[in-house]
Amino acid sequence: MRQPSAAEFVKAIKSFIVSFSNNAPDPERDSAAVQQFLANMEAAFRAHSLWAGCSDEELESAGEGLEKYVMTKLFTRVFASLPDDVEGDEKLSEKMALVQQFIRPENLDIKPTFQNETSWLLAQKELQKINMYKAPRDKLVCILNCCKVITNLLVNASIASNENPPGADEFLPVLIYVTIKANPPQLHSNLLYIQRYRRETRLVAEAAYFFTNMLSAESFVMNIDAKSLSMDETEFETNMESARALLSDPSSYFEKKFYSPKPVELKQQTLTFNEKVYTKESQVSSQSSATKSGSKDEPRGKDQLSITKTLSISDLEEKGATMILKENDNHSIFQQFPYLFASVGDLTLHDVEDLLSNYKQLVFKYVCLSKGLGSNVARPTPAMPPAESQSHAEPAKESQDNKAVDEHSEAHENDGTEDSLNELSYLGMGNSESMQSQEDDVTLSRKEKSTEPLAPPAVIL
Repeated sequence: MRQPSAAEFVKAIKSFIVSFSNNAPDPERDSAAVQQFLANMEAAFRAHSLWAGCSDEELESAGEGLEKYVMTKLFTRVFASLPDDVEGDEKLSEKMALVQQFIRPENLDIKPTFQNETSWLLAQKELQKINMYKAPRDKLVCILNCCKVITNLLVNASIASNENPPGADEFLPVLIYVTIKANPPQLHSNLLYIQRYRRETRLVAEAAYFFTNMLSAESFVMNIDAKSLSMDETEFETNMESARALLSDPSSYFEKKFYSPKPVELKQQTLTFNEKVYTKESQVSSQSSATKSGSKDEPRGKDQLSITKTLSISDLEEKGATMILKENDNHSIFQQFPYLFASVGDLTLHDVEDLLSNYKQLVFKYVCLSKGLGSNVARPTPAMPPAESQSHAEPAKESQDNKAVDEHSEAHENDGTEDSLNELSYLGMGNSESMQSQEDDVTLSRKEKSTEPLAPPAVIL
């Protein structure tokens, strides 16, 4: 595109972006316009002397680069541009947030053989990256990576248990469960965006199969009811109401659910001391024995009838950790904390706002608990200076070179980047930085000179 003979291409691309942006949003018309423009430009590439002698792979790469450039520039204009799209996102996200509070694999008839929390969390993590990218293909790759993790889980589990190879009946329920637990942001708009603006000739084969399954998962969640979860209607409604109460005011919900002091008869009241249980009857018995033996101790007051020990925060923490280790299904305890297994590269600006809000609440509750127990509030370890922090981070960075590069990339593109011929240079012939042509290969080349975050590579297990 730096060649003078490519000036007409550059002019046509920029002209299309400007004219398209000036029109009012109309999904059907916009989709048709983009599809037609991409088809015409790719045909012009093939007929131009600059691409003479290029392989099919290089021409395919040029088409992929064109789609990515155009849709990155038009992203704010076409993504979730209608109130209906925004409303669909809100409804779907709310439904998943409620259902994920009580859904179990058994509700979707997922066999125990295929239940693997580690793989499920990895699949959720891939799906939650979908909003980090703007190009239709990059968003699609997030879905494909999620589906690849699930497929590998099912295949490996079936081989280990000597069962028949898994099919759609085994795959779709797991995908639905993973999607509900992940609750990826703006899933409805992302699916519409891919459907409308991913080049039709490339949304085929394995990519089309997995994408269709994701559409089915979305439809299932939107219409989920007691019958679809193999639940009694009353049980389903009760669970939904409890989930609404939990999400609207977590503190009040847990206080009402777990803190309900009841009057206890004097003779029935038990007191703990060093893990031993005493009753007031035994204390009275010991007092009478001491009296008979001639003890001259003064009678105990009512405030001395109970033997109590206030556990410190450390004691409570140690006790809780022991209980967690004894749990058979301890992974489920942490599922409601979506950032526990996240990396720095996974976080968006919205996530940081949520984390800061949660941190403030956590600090307030911790200080109140410490004061209530009469303990000193532990001071947090001061953060390292920037220079020191950077020196400590370098070895870790070198040891993680094999991780996906997208974990170290920014989550938002600088939309104000000035248009230039260099931005279109990766459409030129003989470009060694091209992407692969096969959609079902999933793996993307990550060397393109673009300000958009790099798309995730395929997950290989």
